[in-house]
Amino acid sequence: MLRWPEPCLMLITDRARLRGRSMEEVASQAVEGGVNVVQLREKDLPTGNLYDLAATLHAVLRGRALLLINDRLDIALTVGADGVHLPEHSLPGSKSREAAGEACIVGRAVHSVEAAVTAEAGGADYVQVGAIYETASKPGVTPAGLDLVTAVRDAVGIPVMAVGGIDATNAADVIAAGADGVAIIGAIMDADDPADAARELRAAVDGAYAPVS
Repeated sequence: MLRWPEPCLMLITDRARLRGRSMEEVASQAVEGGVNVVQLREKDLPTGNLYDLAATLHAVLRGRALLLINDRLDIALTVGADGVHLPEHSLPGSKSREAAGEACIVGRAVHSVEAAVTAEAGGADYVQVGAIYETASKPGVTPAGLDLVTAVRDAVGIPVMAVGGIDATNAADVIAAGADGVAIIGAIMDADDPADAARELRAAVDGAYAPVS
């Protein structure tokens, strides 16, 4: 498996927020600013369109950042992406690891300590915890708060990512709570300059991160 970058700054895509820009343009600028993982999350795209977009991003990001495909292991394997990010109730962990192979990164979204422990036991390479704060991406969802980040960090031995309402003003708090990285949608996708937005986030994350020796 490819080495997971720590601390990780992940961009989760949302093409509804492109405002006339191309996905590859926004992703490339974000990587220029310090993003080291891009998760392609366009659940409503038809398979053919998703494949085309994934292939384009793979070509743009190769050697610059890891590319994960959300919930579509078939697309990830077909385009040669670095991994797949699975929802909590997607393909069971042992089956997803078997299908992906050891060279493919497998991440899992979780919303509890129990789910995180199960994900690790099933072969996940990282877990993504959230939503930590209120976020327009998950309307009506009660924020989990920083305590869940700390609890998951104490319960598993794999990298812990945090997602949901995170920006440059609170990213350091999330890292201090025990996260190994943050996953961002709005703070980068909504920015006029994705590179500058990523730089601010990268500075906040790096400044707060203390790797376990």
